[in-house]
Amino acid sequence: MSHTVAPIALTMGEPSGIGGEITIKAWKNYKSELWPFFLIDDPKRIRKLAQTMALEIKVKEISNPSETINYFDNFLPVLPLKNSVTSKLGSPESKNSKAVIESIKTASKYAMSEQVLGVVTNPIQKSVLYESGFDFPGHTEFLGHLAGTDLPPLMMFISPQLRVACVTGHKSLSESIKEISLENIVNCTFIAETSLIKYFNFKKPRIAIAGINPHAGEDGSMGNEERSIIAPAVNYLIEKGVNVKGPFAPDSLFSEKARKNYDIVICMYHDQGLIPIKAIDFEETVNVSIGLPFIRTSPDHGTGIDIAGTGEASEQSLVEAIKTVKTMHIGSKRELLTVN
Repeated sequence: MSHTVAPIALTMGEPSGIGGEITIKAWKNYKSELWPFFLIDDPKRIRKLAQTMALEIKVKEISNPSETINYFDNFLPVLPLKNSVTSKLGSPESKNSKAVIESIKTASKYAMSEQVLGVVTNPIQKSVLYESGFDFPGHTEFLGHLAGTDLPPLMMFISPQLRVACVTGHKSLSESIKEISLENIVNCTFIAETSLIKYFNFKKPRIAIAGINPHAGEDGSMGNEERSIIAPAVNYLIEKGVNVKGPFAPDSLFSEKARKNYDIVICMYHDQGLIPIKAIDFEETVNVSIGLPFIRTSPDHGTGIDIAGTGEASEQSLVEAIKTVKTMHIGSKRELLTVN
């Protein structure tokens, strides 16, 4: 196998969850289909986990990302952490928070210095990190902080059948509604459009904007946000040359017939977008952070604390997340070639 560019960095995620298991399975079952990657974790933990779950693999401790290429065909490369990890599957502990955060920071550092193609994050247990003083709603916001972005990055979820981007992220519904503004809708739409063009080879993506109220407010009889906020945002975007329509009634926007009319839906809040895309295609959906200066993807599911160690966890979404990094990298290089 011949490789000429950097590998992909995987973070450890919550050590008491399924992140280690699905990473081992992804390497064991799909390595011939995947761009070389390494895991930022405790090599001893990964060896023990593989033995416990009867997953026969060889682990190779590495000291920098460039070594990944030399070992990937025969070993799962693992770059060790400075902080120790003492975890029991199914039992999250805040004492592991330093290691979890170190893994994310290390991956981000390598991405910012272009030593890796991109970052794939395994799921974190946010409630445990909060106990240790973690002051960010989730991965997306923390990575934006580490990268020093001017605007907060956003979540875009992609699958073969649907794409959605969320105006608001990991916030309560009541907080999300307060943040639905013309400015935030416009920024989300611009970032989503730019990402589809840059990474996924769209020329002029067709964008649908979801309403927030039943029947998209039905002329103000069920809420006025569509008329006072969302429609003005749509009109502004049209004036700026964006191929956008809306606001549409959310309850009829995700049918098979409706999905043929757009390339992405801009959703007003987290569950408005994530419920339909996960219901339609849970296994192949990937979370993509848009608005970062590097590529970051993740599986579309959580830590799986309840099934950790049972062998039930599917690696499919992680596999798709790893494949998506390569797709996005190729897309970005295609754009550069076109420009130059």
